[in-house]
Amino acid sequence: MIRFLLVAAFLALPLAGGAQTVPEPGDYRMDHYRDAVPESLVGATLLGPEGAYDLWRTGDAAFIDVLPQPPKPANLPEGTIWRDKPRNSIPGAIWLPNVGYGAIADVTAEYFRAGLEKVTQGDPAHPVVIFCLEDCWMSWNAAKRAIEWGYSNVYWMPEGTDGWTLWDYPLERITPMEGQPQTQ
Repeated sequence: MIRFLLVAAFLALPLAGGAQTVPEPGDYRMDHYRDAVPESLVGATLLGPEGAYDLWRTGDAAFIDVLPQPPKPANLPEGTIWRDKPRNSIPGAIWLPNVGYGAIADVTAEYFRAGLEKVTQGDPAHPVVIFCLEDCWMSWNAAKRAIEWGYSNVYWMPEGTDGWTLWDYPLERITPMEGQPQTQ
């Protein structure tokens, strides 16, 4: 009986390195963008892959991928061929790279605003789903920014394309929206 109680007590202990609860910060995340994210974002609706799939199938929401895209290194030897890393994302999504950093240049903010304007056709109440990868603060920051700019129907999908892929939902190759700034 004592051994059973010891085993039961051990099993009830939280596992070290297990899931952690991350509090929602008051401002943008400024570094360590690939890390555990909060379970909330004031003003946004949290969305899992299944809910995102339902919205995607109905076509009632615009999907915005904010995965960053590294710039071509300035110091490449002459003649070096540079190929951007391909991005497979949710079909029909618009890719607005680099808009999810904690601090963005004015030109990047203008690019993000133009993308939001395009997918919502100027209606700040049009539903938008903002995502990146799992445990990626870029999507949290971008969704927060959209809310601060007056978008009232923002969905944040913290599992991003990792969660979407886990459910075996379709993907397609996308490229960044035209007009992408060259610097962050």
